[in-house]
Amino acid sequence: MAPTQSLEEQATEFARRGDFGVAARQVNEELTKAAPTNAGAWTRLGRCCLELGQLDEATAALEAALELNPQNTIASSLQQEVSRRRAKLSAAIPPVKKSRAGTATSRAKASAPVTGGFGRPEFATLGQLTAAAAVEALGPRIEAILMALNDRPFADRIVDARNRAGHSGGKLFRRNSFYPGGAGHIYAFQHGGRWEPQLNLGFFSDSRFGRHAIRAGIGFNLTQGEADREHEVGQERVLAQFDRFQQLVSSEWRQLLIDWMAANGGFIQYGTEPPSVEMLPKDAVAWLAATDNARELGWVFCGRWLFTDRPADAATMENATKLTKTFEQTFTDLLPLWMSVYRGI
Repeated sequence: MAPTQSLEEQATEFARRGDFGVAARQVNEELTKAAPTNAGAWTRLGRCCLELGQLDEATAALEAALELNPQNTIASSLQQEVSRRRAKLSAAIPPVKKSRAGTATSRAKASAPVTGGFGRPEFATLGQLTAAAAVEALGPRIEAILMALNDRPFADRIVDARNRAGHSGGKLFRRNSFYPGGAGHIYAFQHGGRWEPQLNLGFFSDSRFGRHAIRAGIGFNLTQGEADREHEVGQERVLAQFDRFQQLVSSEWRQLLIDWMAANGGFIQYGTEPPSVEMLPKDAVAWLAATDNARELGWVFCGRWLFTDRPADAATMENATKLTKTFEQTFTDLLPLWMSVYRGI
């Protein structure tokens, strides 16, 4: 009897008995190595890992099963169960406590490692759960990054600029500053940023734009708010700020932004369209300077994008400390432009 056939019979017998323990996991893992195109083996391996609490391994096995057979309803159901269990675990993580320590402690916090990160399991959760459930499940990871960014020098400069302009707030990001953007999308921006040029972070599963991605940069929410005076004033203000932004990127900031985008994986994104990765930086900046339908588009963004199908980007996203440093560097690089737009100079 061939070894593969023997493994298949053992794996099937384990499943028939409802046994998805350590022995069943080992048999199915060996079977996937001997027969990598055996979707049933990958599905059973995913079930074993799920029952053993090995959620990362379960995600990887079930994704392999679905790549072989996208119509595999058992694998799809198991993947949803992985996401539900991951959500329960994430919701149990206690919130990060605020610190009132002095400057020396703040500097120590700024250099401390950040826990979390965004890897394949997190993107699977983002893609599988409803928008509200995804925010609940992934919120602790995102909030840890936002709280870490509060301790970076660029954050203090923005808070100071807002305070000088008469706006309240002692921290750049408040708690719960992240929101569902629809299926497969979570975004975050600074306190008071609804009617300002936003320091925007976005997290996207591949169900949104076809690729798992994270963005960081400057965004303008130009959608019309509620029909009241406060929202009318707010929209007019952000439209005026976008007009200043266009003036800057068509003049003194033109070449600076082109060079920055070329060196840092920078792309524009507008409306509900995916990032314009096929557009050269000079063409992207030209588009930013010339577009005359921003109000109709409702959203315009320029900044850095990270994609999981790029190994270096994937490694950065999976490491929360590296990801936080990337966000910090991006916002620090773009801070002079943000300041010029915000202050109207």
